[in-house]
Amino acid sequence: MEDSFRAVGIDLGTTYSAVAHIDETGRPTTIVNSEGDLVTPSAVLFDGQHVIVGKEAIKAVATDAENVADCSKRDLGQKIYHKRLEGREYPPEAIQGFVLRKLKQDAARLIGDFKKVVITVPAYFDEVKRKATQDGGYMAGLEVLDIINEPTAAAIAYGYQQGILNDKHEVARRQRILVYDLGGGTFDITVMEIEGKDFTALATDGDVLLGGRDWDQRILDFVVEKFQAEHAIDPREDPCAAGRLWRECEDAKRTLSAREKAAVTCDYQGKALRVELTREKFQELTRDLMDRTEFTTRQTLQASGLSWDDIDLVLTVGGSTRMPMVEKMLTNISGKKPNRSLSADEAVAHGAALRAQMLLQQAAGESPALKIKNVNSHSLGVVATDAKTSRSRNAILIPRNTPLPASAKRIFKSHREGQKTVLVNIIEGESSSPEDCMPIGQCTVRDLPENMAMHTPIEVRFRYLENGRLTITVNVEDQEMLHEITRENSLSPEQLDSWRDYILAVEKGQTEAADG
Repeated sequence: MEDSFRAVGIDLGTTYSAVAHIDETGRPTTIVNSEGDLVTPSAVLFDGQHVIVGKEAIKAVATDAENVADCSKRDLGQKIYHKRLEGREYPPEAIQGFVLRKLKQDAARLIGDFKKVVITVPAYFDEVKRKATQDGGYMAGLEVLDIINEPTAAAIAYGYQQGILNDKHEVARRQRILVYDLGGGTFDITVMEIEGKDFTALATDGDVLLGGRDWDQRILDFVVEKFQAEHAIDPREDPCAAGRLWRECEDAKRTLSAREKAAVTCDYQGKALRVELTREKFQELTRDLMDRTEFTTRQTLQASGLSWDDIDLVLTVGGSTRMPMVEKMLTNISGKKPNRSLSADEAVAHGAALRAQMLLQQAAGESPALKIKNVNSHSLGVVATDAKTSRSRNAILIPRNTPLPASAKRIFKSHREGQKTVLVNIIEGESSSPEDCMPIGQCTVRDLPENMAMHTPIEVRFRYLENGRLTITVNVEDQEMLHEITRENSLSPEQLDSWRDYILAVEKGQTEAADG
């Protein structure tokens, strides 16, 4: 198959990533990496002229922790990754680019070369993080066909499993499902309705800083407290010792999903301690984390306008849903035993691969196998001045949980006679105060009509696409202008090209510096 007719789905995870494609029989299949594994650690080791991604990188946290970048997905939207690597600063999307490049090269060895991909993101990702994810794909030499929400991808995989994507089969009756997605670094809840071949998101919420790593951290803190009490020193002071301990704690967490107790050994400065941890104690240490997911689940269900009686299925995906406490909590609040029929590690990538196939079919003029309707996870607005109080406020154009794509407009007024420019500051969030919202970026409207009167109407129109990307049009006295958004922490086109060249050069063994 020519690479122009081939596309894959990528679950770009905080801790682990996976790639899937549609095989010759029409089934979504995970592509093993060069190490023979179904998932690849989303970690990058910078070792002189070499950049190593995956299993060897995550092993290096025990010996070379200061030069390992992991969980870079949590830093998306920031200008730089939270630590220097071999004395150099990297934007988090460039680190994501290295991970994506590894995934691409490994997959291409088995299915042939390709460029087209669909990449998944947490449903709760804001517009800035979605843009950064697309940029990471570009830097990896990929053509990102779409950005799709992880719970939506899981629902598509469920639909395939149920035969919904077969041309001769549709859902006989309307199904409403709640997708609970707890991964290594992020958490999402989405309520979806499936009717016929229509997949419609009714409400979504989540936490981009909550995942399995936080459960690991609680075990680590517990062990360190015991170690300090015994030896009066803190192993977290040494990054490599902390890395070794983190791996021990992650293993213990997994053991506690299968057994009632686990042991963690901590070695530091010639001192050692073996700490036993029961499942009951682990649940006690992390109860507030579990409570956060429960609260968000209840809130999302309420936002959907449904009750638990209306939910036909609770679907769990994400590696962290293997913890028994997850099933127990969901069963208690819903009265339903969660459906774990999908592979926790592979389902999202499978859904992305199915979405990629649909996009290729649409490009070829074929009818899509199903229709997907998402909602936005954050309200979108602009910073405006209240005429009565003269204070800045969040003027929302598109409220959260609005079906996408969506368009909306609001009329504002110029501040003074002869005004030459208008600055539009775009923000995401629910608060009426702009200070409590997330800045998306800004656009400046120049060359306004001559001698424009004070309080001239200025129409701002948003168009929010299905993939969570935003375009802006400003209309002043019948002059309509489409504007690029200037994002403070985003890379310029020149920087994107430079980092792309750098990533490809590193792959070829050349390490010319990029303009960061």
